[in-house]
Amino acid sequence: MTLLRRSLLMLLLICLGCSAQSVAPDLATRIERQVRATYSLPSEVKILVGPKKTSEFPNYDAVTVTIDGAGKKQDYDFLISKDTNTLVRLVKMDLSKDPYAEIMKKIDVSGRPVRGNKEAKVVAVNFDDFECPFCSRMHQTLFPTLLKEYGDRVAFIYKDFPLSEMHPWAMRAAVDANCLAAQNNDAYWEFADYMHASQRDLNSEKGRDAQFAAIDKAAESHAQKHSLDIPKLQSCVKAQNQEAVKASIQEGEKLGISATPTMFVNGQEIDGALPIEQIRAIFDSALQQAGVAPPPHPPAGDSQPPGQ
Repeated sequence: MTLLRRSLLMLLLICLGCSAQSVAPDLATRIERQVRATYSLPSEVKILVGPKKTSEFPNYDAVTVTIDGAGKKQDYDFLISKDTNTLVRLVKMDLSKDPYAEIMKKIDVSGRPVRGNKEAKVVAVNFDDFECPFCSRMHQTLFPTLLKEYGDRVAFIYKDFPLSEMHPWAMRAAVDANCLAAQNNDAYWEFADYMHASQRDLNSEKGRDAQFAAIDKAAESHAQKHSLDIPKLQSCVKAQNQEAVKASIQEGEKLGISATPTMFVNGQEIDGALPIEQIRAIFDSALQQAGVAPPPHPPAGDSQPPGQ
């Protein structure tokens, strides 16, 4: 019985050796130099070549290369020929899944205020920063221009992505906006309109406390306009609970967002405040793919928002 166990153990070790073999030092060096040169990686970026493994492609093994830059590690899969003379970067795509639909599954829009048609087949989710000037340009393009054109065909949703290191009052505005959203959809959107239109005024306030006070005052003003529960709003504003905003930021980071505005139209990413014609083209394409006819558009140049 002991002999049988030893035989099974040896067989297991042999199989493990077949499935994952350490790369010889000279080959690891060749791979590292090739990867570093091909992708123009500086010397401070570390490159680790993993063991060779059996691949699904004849005459090729698989090898994982880990690139470590500033503490951020990313694994990349390569194929290496049996004679070790060819390295292939392979990107395997699963055609059974819609990549845009998979992205939309990662975005939580539950409870978020919606402009346009809540039941629309095209959903535009914009990760926004109230203090970002480029976000202001995008906001002016979306509202009212594109909202009027696509209002019954597209659902517009904002997610929070304040870049607090650059924009010191953006987090405050996001929290106050969510305090309004908890009570009234329209109050949230009107506050968003006000924030994006009032960036210069807020930036001219003397000191952080004055900026915060101006933002809180604006939130209360919009709450009064819609006859909301003022004590409830004041309590929410005073608490400054950032959990929901930080969760939205983490969600955006997982999607690869690093700047604002970043918008996803049925999963297709739009980076930055693009010209209105390009945004229309993306909206129209999404509508056509969803089986919805795009709306008629004004002649080029007739509908550019102010300041663009």
